[in-house]
Amino acid sequence: MSREELYSWGLKRGITMLRRVKELNITEEDLDTYRNAALQTVGGGIGIALHWIAFTPTIEQQATEEQKKKWLKPAQDVAIVGAYAQTEMGHGTFVRGLETTATYDPSTQEFVINSPTLTSTKWWPGGLGKTANHATVMAQLFTRGKCYGPHNFMVQIRSLENHQPCPGVTLGDIGPKMESNGNDNGFARFDHVRIPRENMLMKFARVEADGTYVQPPSSKLAYSNMVYLRGTFVMSAAQALASATTIAVRYSCVRRQSEMKPGEPEPQILEYQTQQYKLFPQLAAAYAFWFAAWFMTQQHGSITGNMEKGDMSGLAELHALSAGLKSYTTAVAASGVDVCRMACGGHGYSHASGLPALFGGAAALCTAEGENTVMMLQTARYLVKCFVQSQAGKTLTGTVAYLSAVQPSPVAGNRNMSDLGTLVAAFQHRAARMVKHAAMQMQGEMQKGKAREEAWNSCSVLLIKAAEAHVHSFVVRNFAETVQTVEVDESVRAVLTSLCQLYSLYGITEHAGDFLKDGYLTGRDIDAASSHLSAMLARVRPDAVALVDAFDLHDKTLHSVLGRYDGRVYEHLYEWAKKSPLNKSEVHESYYKYLQPFLKNNRAKL
Repeated sequence: MSREELYSWGLKRGITMLRRVKELNITEEDLDTYRNAALQTVGGGIGIALHWIAFTPTIEQQATEEQKKKWLKPAQDVAIVGAYAQTEMGHGTFVRGLETTATYDPSTQEFVINSPTLTSTKWWPGGLGKTANHATVMAQLFTRGKCYGPHNFMVQIRSLENHQPCPGVTLGDIGPKMESNGNDNGFARFDHVRIPRENMLMKFARVEADGTYVQPPSSKLAYSNMVYLRGTFVMSAAQALASATTIAVRYSCVRRQSEMKPGEPEPQILEYQTQQYKLFPQLAAAYAFWFAAWFMTQQHGSITGNMEKGDMSGLAELHALSAGLKSYTTAVAASGVDVCRMACGGHGYSHASGLPALFGGAAALCTAEGENTVMMLQTARYLVKCFVQSQAGKTLTGTVAYLSAVQPSPVAGNRNMSDLGTLVAAFQHRAARMVKHAAMQMQGEMQKGKAREEAWNSCSVLLIKAAEAHVHSFVVRNFAETVQTVEVDESVRAVLTSLCQLYSLYGITEHAGDFLKDGYLTGRDIDAASSHLSAMLARVRPDAVALVDAFDLHDKTLHSVLGRYDGRVYEHLYEWAKKSPLNKSEVHESYYKYLQPFLKNNRAKL
């Protein structure tokens, strides 16, 4: 399809989905699940889905009750379509650096939204290019001559009658991308566009009629919406891996290759341990990330409830975890999808496999809504702060409790490397050691006379590795706790436990140096981990197809010839190839234009 066809097709699917949601009476309780599935359901991130994932939650979380009466119901009923306009051409992750301005005019009680520079152009928001008629615009708030930093403003950007851009608003699509070309990622420029004072989302901070700025109860309140959005990215990473492993595992049961024993039939390639080693850790990661996304959804709901009561105590921790999880899971998903592609051999390179599109979509997650390196450094900043508090005698709780509880000195000895408790403890010790090392290195740089900012930059690689270890430790612990407590049949729990062991053991063998460095694990322990990992590959093999089928991905969602549920790969691969536009005629017109005269000329010289 052309981009125009992809956009039109995606819009049609998105609207069909929304109609079905109404027909099926999808409830508010189902809404989070629906939102998380929306991007995948509509086939690549069309603006209608982002209306639900980013625009509507911003109203829910940032608007006053009066503002919700005005905008929330139209948004939920899709009487208006919105985009979340934060990222600019010149600034993305560094929100404080945004250049779009919202200057309050007390004489008219209006904000003036303006794009003062080329780099202040809103750039990348999904749905902004052609779909949305409203946007929540993040802009620097100026009132009484002072800047109070970025705040959200509701701006109508297109007419509700004919969809033309509103006066002073310049809109467009940013052009083709690596993938997700059905999504109208757009640009917007504002030329002194006036909006009512009430269009500032004022649940926490507000501007009075006379221009007085009223601060929010806590500067951390702005984290809430970011935490929610990053939680959806964790689920998107899980879904990308779920789709890729479904395709690769199914195809590996269809594809037969070589002889395992001379004279015997060619086995399914999933029987080869090397194929299992490629695919099963990705499958385990899909489950681990799915459970992590569940945790984030539950925690965000709990913290949002606490915030309503004025309790902000858990928000900073959840913000740090969400930033790290977004970075870690999306990076693993992007590389994992490509592992699945290569595991499908040459056919994985074909668009028929669905894997190139999945890789393009997963790669986008690594930079959208916060570039991954910067996200991990945000987590590191929180960890250093917690480490300093721990050293001062404070008892830490929550996801960083292990920084106080884990023994700082090596405890060598033979361990049961198949025991989940042992594995969780090993990951926590690794993370605690790496956080301590990074923090102490930073303190050492400052003692040499470097400013804190210089010391931070000098240790930033160590800090990122420490933050990655922390997030990895959380994912392992959460995976283990989930499989031990989730209400399922015991036979299902046994399979999930094996998958959790596989995920943990793979992490230890892949990062063996981190675990060996201070002697916490020995070479014998690593050898035992490798041996148990091999056993887990064999144990998971009989359940591999059931584990991917459990994701319940319909063929029309998966878009893969290789991953078809019925296994009829080769018949449909041939039919897919025959539909290539190049096959519309036996002889392509370029033959007559270029190749025929070239060949004739060469033959005439013989």
